[in-house]
Order: sequence, then structure tokens, then C-alpha cells
Amino acid sequence: MTIRKWFFLFWTTMAIGAGVTLLTGFGMQWMDQTLRAYGWSGAGFNAFNMALVGLLVGAFSQMGFFAYLTLNYIAMSVFRKAYLWNALQAYTTIFALGFLGYILYGSREQTGPVLFWLLPLFLAFTAWAIGYIKSRMTNNRAFIPTIFLMVVVTSIEAWPSFQGEGGEISSSAVWFMILPLIVCNAYQILMLHRITASLDKKAESASSAKTA
Repeated sequence: MTIRKWFFLFWTTMAIGAGVTLLTGFGMQWMDQTLRAYGWSGAGFNAFNMALVGLLVGAFSQMGFFAYLTLNYIAMSVFRKAYLWNALQAYTTIFALGFLGYILYGSREQTGPVLFWLLPLFLAFTAWAIGYIKSRMTNNRAFIPTIFLMVVVTSIEAWPSFQGEGGEISSSAVWFMILPLIVCNAYQILMLHRITASLDKKAESASSAKTA
């Protein structure tokens, strides 16, 4: 990947993170008036803070994305067989969903009686949908890695929101962080093959020109 392509992916991911965080934050404020820390008169200040957080979330998402690409490269060289690495990713994904539900179930007094099963189901369905789209755009081998990224990597990136302040988890904090991460990770995985495909075409045309 060239610096130009990486920079494009970097700033677009940050912009998406800022936009989704703004929409999520204002949606949460509209549904829960207790979240309006500065009232409607401070809407501009709230928007600035949420956009800043969204930029950080986008950058954090890209760090996790490239960390997974590095892990995937190392794992493929270790396992040698793609199906072994895919099997491990599938098992880890199922375990992560169960562990996520277990953590939220233990904090259901703070988060409510819905989040501990709603969030894992929502994450699993979203991951399946993105994996299906990715496999249709590329090939079936991309299905499990995409689901792994959308579930496991997103959960790791959103882990600070599951810690809470004083050990108490806030459902608002969880949704506020995990929704932008889902969108950012989905954008990056769906854009990856387009970026690498354009680079492959340029390499092929350059090699053909040298041969001629």
C-alpha cells in the first residue's frame, strides 16, 4: 500500500468516525435529555467535542485494522493452511460474542436487562452482513476474516467503554463508542480490496510495459 492510498484511507476513516459519532451523540441526546450536559445553547460545543472524539475513534479504528492485517499476515505464515487460521478465527469470534454477553450480563443492573443479549446479536448480525457483502465483492474466503474483524477487533477496540468509571458500565458509553467503530471497520474492510486491486493493476501494467 502506498503512502497516498494509506493517507486517503486514514482521513476518510477519521471523517466517517467523526460523522457517525456526531449522529450517534445527537441521537442519544434527543432520546435521553439527561445527556445534554450543556443544554441546547451549548449544542455547538457538544458537536465540537463529539467530532473530536469521532476523529480519535476513526484513528483508533485504523490502528486496530492494520494490527489485524499484520496478525493475519503472520498467522498465514505460521499455519500455512488457510482453513486452520479461518477455523481459529471462527472459534475466537464465537467465544468473543459469548464473553461479551457474559460481561454485560454481570453489569445488567447498570446497563439494563436488554443490552447483554441485544449487543452481541446486533454485532453478530452486522458482522454477518458485512461478511456477506465482502464475500460477494471478492470471494468466499473473505467471509470469516471479515466477521472476525467486525466482532473480535471491534470488541477489543471498544473495550474501554466496557470498563466504565468505577467499574460501572454505561450503556450509553458502549453504544457511543461501538457504533462508530463498527462503521469505520466496515468501511475499511470493504475498501481494502479496491485499494489493493488498483495497485495490482498498476503493477501489472508496469511489468507489461517493461516486457514490451
